Order: sequence, then structure tokens, then C-alpha cells
Amino acid sequence: MVAKIGRGKSLIGALSYNMDKVRNSTATVLAGQKIIESPEGTYTLAQISKSFQVYLAANRKTEKPIVHISLNPDPDDKVTDNNYIAIAKDYMNEMGYGKQPFIIFKHSDIERSHIHIVTVCVDDQGRKISDTFEKRRSMATCRELERLYKLKNAVEKKQKLANPIFRPVSYKAGDSKSQMATVLRYLPKYYQYSTLGAYNALLSLYNMTSEEVKGLYNGSTRQGLIYFALNENGEKASNPFKASLFGKAAGYSQLQLHLNNCKEQMKISPIKSNLTNTIQKAIQAANNENEFKENLNVSGIITVVRRTADERIYGITFIHHTSGTVWNGSQLGKNISAGVFNDWWNKGLKPEFKLQIPLAEGSSESATINIFPENAESAEIDSPSISSAMDTLEEMFGGWLPQAAGDNYEEESFAWRMKKRSKKRKR
Repeated sequence: MVAKIGRGKSLIGALSYNMDKVRNSTATVLAGQKIIESPEGTYTLAQISKSFQVYLAANRKTEKPIVHISLNPDPDDKVTDNNYIAIAKDYMNEMGYGKQPFIIFKHSDIERSHIHIVTVCVDDQGRKISDTFEKRRSMATCRELERLYKLKNAVEKKQKLANPIFRPVSYKAGDSKSQMATVLRYLPKYYQYSTLGAYNALLSLYNMTSEEVKGLYNGSTRQGLIYFALNENGEKASNPFKASLFGKAAGYSQLQLHLNNCKEQMKISPIKSNLTNTIQKAIQAANNENEFKENLNVSGIITVVRRTADERIYGITFIHHTSGTVWNGSQLGKNISAGVFNDWWNKGLKPEFKLQIPLAEGSSESATINIFPENAESAEIDSPSISSAMDTLEEMFGGWLPQAAGDNYEEESFAWRMKKRSKKRKR
């Protein structure tokens, strides 16, 4: 079980976040301690808020008196509502909040259920409850609760995930938004790409795509992104999702910043020349499109081809997983741009390259670049051809990306907004 503790100034903000989910039927109120409730046993935002007012009014000088805690068992743990309530009360007792008013919400808006607890860190005399060694005490409490309630040990599981899996989106599995969020959250951390086309080529490996949208708002032009899940044929299989649903990292402004930064870094990247030679060698060794892609797969490079309805190739992108870079063909040279491959695969005009380079500056001797293993046919191929890449993408990406399934992007976005508001107040 993993505990996350957040602190803030806004009680209404913390309660509204949870009560909005209750109204949307993605959360329920499990229990409250020292919380006012209606005769029917239900809770309202006004009643809950009023329950904390005596403590907040007595607050002497604690700047952030609101405490918002989430307790997150392993997705495989089956925790009953009664056990959730008992776990929450035990945790609050151990952390020094056993005599405080608090309310417990159960969230079921992502793949794993978990609970949120809202309380205050000042007692009825206005004194701050100690948070000394809070993180250490919280971790120790979680380990003890795992033992008492027979939950999976989060530390042991983390150690076992030496090669975690990062899965493509499956629209048939449902909850596409949560699946897409885990992908969008981590791609910028692991890959460099400098155009929207390259970004979409990378997204396509995860059965996703993005589109740029423009419009007018109060007389000014606004730009944004929307995302779709794709089916096995690369066709849109979901309603559009606004980028704002996935947090700041998936938005238009952050994407443009990432593209611009990557463009400068990729201009001087030593990967560029090596990758160009690798692709040229693959062309030389192949007779058709499938052979070309399989040759590149040997080096951990996936080829994504974009075609019009009449099969004309208008874009080609090379995804080099080892270096975490995504390159459009035109970035690597005119002789490996989309037009060259269109001429080869649609018109039979295969390009030719001279792959000899000088051994040293001023030397008249030359050597051929040996890019593929000498026994390429018998070499172990870790990645499949692009036509079957989706079937084994988990093995391909196991060593490169972390498992993020079940991460609650809405909670992270909420925490980020609270921090942003706090900074604005300080100014």
C-alpha cells in the first residue's frame, strides 16, 4: 500500500475535489469521524465543511492546515469497504490524527480502488499536530497495515519490477481515458521528437493519435490538442479527449516546448549520422518494404509509414528505442525522405547509396560501414515487424518504460493546481 500526503490552505478545494466525484458516481463517502451528517446518514459539502470550522477558527499560525491523504492498495488487493474504513482509522491513529475530524472517500474512477481522507492538522486549541519524520512514520505504518490486513507489500513489488511493462491502449478493454493518461504522462520523459508528425508516429505504437485544434476565444486565437484511441487498423475508435483531461504534460503549450527543445538537441545528436547509415544499409540489403522493416527491427528501430487513401506515401518516421529518439525521414536526409520510399515501394525505383567513408582525415583509403551483424539471418530479433508490433509491444518496451497503469492523472493534476494557487497567493 502506498500513502500520499498533501497539504494546502483550501478546505473547500479538497472537499469539492472528492464531492464532485461522489456526484459523478465515481466515489462514495465511506465514513466520517466528528463529521455532521443528515438524519438519512448522508453528507453534504456544507455539513462536512462546518465540521472543521471550530478547528480552523482556533488555528494559531499554521499556514497550510488542510491535510489530504490518499491510501492506495495494490490493484490485486481485494479490500472491502469495512476494511477500508478500519485501515483509514488505524492509519490516522498512528499518524497522530486519531482525535481529529476526518472524512473518508472511496474512489473507483481508475482501475484500482483507493481511499482519500480529508482532515486538518491543528487541534481544537489551534496547535499544530507534529509532522516530524512524517514520511518515515507513514511508510512504517503502511508496512504494518499490509501485515495486519494481508495486503501486498508495495516495497517488495517495486523491487520485483526490474523490467516493468508499459502497455498500448486497448479501446475494447474500456476506460480508454485512464489507459491513454499513463502513456501521455511518460512519453516526454523517455523520447525526443521534434514535430507533431513524429509525436503521432510514436503514439501510433500505443494505439493513439493526436490532432491540433484552433479556435477563437474572446477575440484571440487559442490552440489545443485532442487525443483519440485507435483500433487495430489505425482508425479512430473513441470520442475525442481534450488534452486538459490528462494534465499539463499532454497540453499544446508543453508539447510545443518539448518539440522545440528536442529540435535543438537532435540537431547535434551523434545518433543522427549512425541512424542514417543504418537505414541506408537496410535499404541496400532489402528487396521490399517488409524486408526493410525487419532489417531495422534487428537494431531496435521501428518504422512507421503514413499513406493517403490511394496508398501514396507522404510520411515516414523511424523510432529508435535504444536512444529514445524519433526521426522523420526528411530530418535524416533527402535521400531517405518519404518521397524516396514512395518511389521505391509504389514505382519500383529503389534508391542506391555509397556507404564507404574514409578511415581518417586526409586518407585515400576507405571502409564500408558494417551496421548489421554478420549473421543477420540468425541474429536474435528482439522486436517484430511493424505489422505485428502491437502483439509483442510489451516485450519490446519492457526495459525502457515504467509501468504506470492505474496512476491517477486527475489527482496529480489537482495537486499541481493547488501548488500553483499557493504560489500565486505568495506573490
